[in-house]
Amino acid sequence: MTASEVRPADEPFDALLFLSFGGPDKPEDVRPFLENVTRGRGVPPERLDDVVQHYLHFGGVSPINRLNLDMIGALRGELDGRGRSALPIYFGNRNWHPLAADTVSSMVDDGHRRILVFPTSAWGGYSGCRQYHEDIAGAIADAGVGRDVVLRKLPQFCDEPEFRGAVADAVREGLNRFPDGPPPRLVFTAHSIPESADRAAGPAADGGRLYSRQVSDASAAVAGLVGVTEFDVVWQSRSGPPQIPWLAPDICDHLRALSSDGVSRVVVCPVGFVSDHLEVVWDLDTEGAELAAELGMEYVRVPTVGTSARFVSLVADIVERYADGGGDISAMGCGDDGRICRPDCCVPVKRPARSG
Repeated sequence: MTASEVRPADEPFDALLFLSFGGPDKPEDVRPFLENVTRGRGVPPERLDDVVQHYLHFGGVSPINRLNLDMIGALRGELDGRGRSALPIYFGNRNWHPLAADTVSSMVDDGHRRILVFPTSAWGGYSGCRQYHEDIAGAIADAGVGRDVVLRKLPQFCDEPEFRGAVADAVREGLNRFPDGPPPRLVFTAHSIPESADRAAGPAADGGRLYSRQVSDASAAVAGLVGVTEFDVVWQSRSGPPQIPWLAPDICDHLRALSSDGVSRVVVCPVGFVSDHLEVVWDLDTEGAELAAELGMEYVRVPTVGTSARFVSLVADIVERYADGGGDISAMGCGDDGRICRPDCCVPVKRPARSG
């Protein structure tokens, strides 16, 4: 018998776990953190060395934990304003402290038995959705919680109008940086994944590629909201062996191609990220901005939605849909206690062993 079978499905929830990726807080954390992230993925050591240097470029501290705490603070204020102050918010991570299992253990010790889980990913796919179910299942097992505890993962939100509206607000501000002269090219970016992982993303019966379809659909919707008819969807932050095909083109390759075509102005929107992870500040604010300068391109990177009032309000809306025990538990990405939302959904692809 499972936890969700021993408690009524419509019973209210009494706490919220804000579940994220994690990041190092000091230089000595960087290598062990990256080893956690890449374990079993066949990432070449030289690529890991490169990424270590990316973190050390910023003092060995990822901005992600601080940004998540900022989002939690904004969300807590929004929920308090809606009369939801009795729903405490806890913070846990997949790859670094505070680890999800430790946080779940603390929540149970504090008396919480029905816990909503908000993951900081809008998307489907293995890394963006199913792995969060695995994080929840692992946290339950590692924390040794009883069958009376339910952890319900909240659904994907990339198709929510207010998510797309929040991104559009940021893009509109970026476009407004170019009031005169030729209009800039609008470029959306998201985290690249292996082609094989994208083919496996989503329910098997739907033919896969859920992740890239969602990113493309959201980008098109945002472009429509800001009145742009021509735009590009590109990728960033690949980390696997060079012989494995990943989603392309890469943002820097695309900037070179645009420059060759005579494009002199770009607005880059990291639609795939909800806050300024290290991938954003390195790939876009460092490498992308430096390359654009070399190419003589005017370059604007718009903010992630993070703590924008519109996005925080959306997260509160999603929490409220489920807080009293209601909500659509058949929604994509929603599931209890680590169970996936659809059969054969976002099945993880076996990663190649590193050669040599």
